[in-house]
Amino acid sequence: MMKRPRIGILPLYLELYDRTFPDLRHAFSPFLETIVSGFASRGIDAVLGGISRVEAEVREAVSRFEREDVDLIATLHLAYSLSLESSGVLAATPLPVLVLDTTMDAAFGRDADPARILYNHGIHGVQDLASMLRRRRKTFEIVAGHVLGSDVLDRAAGFARAAQAARRLRGLRVLRIGEPFPGMGDFDVAPEILRAKLGVRVDAIAPEDLASAVRAVPEGEIDAEVRADREAYEAVAPDEVHRRSVRLGLGLRRRLEEGAYDGLSMNFLAFRSAEGPVDTVPFLECAKAMARGLGYAGEGDALTASLVSVLNGSFGRTTFTEIFCPDWEGNSLFLSHMGEINPAIAAERPRLCEKEFPWTGARNPAVIACAPAPGPAVLANLAPGPDDTFRLIVAPVEVLGDTKSPALRDTVRGWIRPAGGVERFLEAFSRAGGTHHSALVLGARAEEVAALATFAGIERVVLAP
Repeated sequence: MMKRPRIGILPLYLELYDRTFPDLRHAFSPFLETIVSGFASRGIDAVLGGISRVEAEVREAVSRFEREDVDLIATLHLAYSLSLESSGVLAATPLPVLVLDTTMDAAFGRDADPARILYNHGIHGVQDLASMLRRRRKTFEIVAGHVLGSDVLDRAAGFARAAQAARRLRGLRVLRIGEPFPGMGDFDVAPEILRAKLGVRVDAIAPEDLASAVRAVPEGEIDAEVRADREAYEAVAPDEVHRRSVRLGLGLRRRLEEGAYDGLSMNFLAFRSAEGPVDTVPFLECAKAMARGLGYAGEGDALTASLVSVLNGSFGRTTFTEIFCPDWEGNSLFLSHMGEINPAIAAERPRLCEKEFPWTGARNPAVIACAPAPGPAVLANLAPGPDDTFRLIVAPVEVLGDTKSPALRDTVRGWIRPAGGVERFLEAFSRAGGTHHSALVLGARAEEVAALATFAGIERVVLAP
């Protein structure tokens, strides 16, 4: 389940004005209420700090934000506030910072009333603070625009989700079933490096370690899950195939819940036996786990499972995917995988069908087959780099319509069109070191997803024309 991000709003002001115009500050109350309610309507809980003029007041507000467990501090200049009163405190806090550059009035043209200057001149305070934060090596994001006449609050809400995602990355727990696919090097990062550099803990088990949990699944739970699947999906898999996938899936679900895992990855080659309780591959449960907000990646890729987890938990409508084939003539890219997609992103009712599985001795599994809903999206890739570094690569894309071929209706599929064209995108993606496992986030903006890297302290690359 997605948890609403929390943002601490820090209104900054000038002590001189309280001495000279003691009633002026009260005029900003409706403006502050508009911002708090605007965030609430966008799914963001706002904690409003007191109007802060001097360092002691800033320190008190930031301490409150830390106690109240906010994901992000948003500064708001009600007037020109002196940067030396706030920059040191903001640079010292571990909380990320967003500079909210907005004003009370939408217009200040050549016919403006000079009396309105006092209510709309926080911009040079923004510039003072931003310059000082850079000098103090405090990374930050900034959004500018009128509070009602622009998308500034939409963008700020996206940055709050990115800050929450970055925070969730540290302390994330991923269950890996089987060893990573032999020979795949791009996502191969040792668990101790993931723990040290990103804060991600990986627990590895073998498929047979699920046996006891699968045996403990009551038949009544299987019956109920099958009925729920038939309501949610167009279920055309044979009952035997469906039930064995559900049985294994419920056992895996219990293991995930007992371990409080945020994501999982599996290597399908590790599932070899047609005997015993673990007799197929849990593709079905991997799809359902993403629909519940967990992260997933195939082939034992705990790195991408972590990325999918934090994006899915904060932005929603995220799935694991791979770029499979270029459509040079159509200027698009075909996305697919063996049997893993988040059904929550589906354009139409997904099909639950049997998947032929010739790769090992395991029985055929049931899988969910669908295509993502068309519209704007972001392709995100977390790529390892030299010296145990990481780079987040993001690209704005358009998800295109579903297949016209009946032969593809029982496959995981999708088509995207990158901004700037397929050829240039593929060149830039590989120059940046992108891996062959990615996350697709429907409805998000590239700048907001990229802010995850800013707040997590890793490198970012935005592939946009």
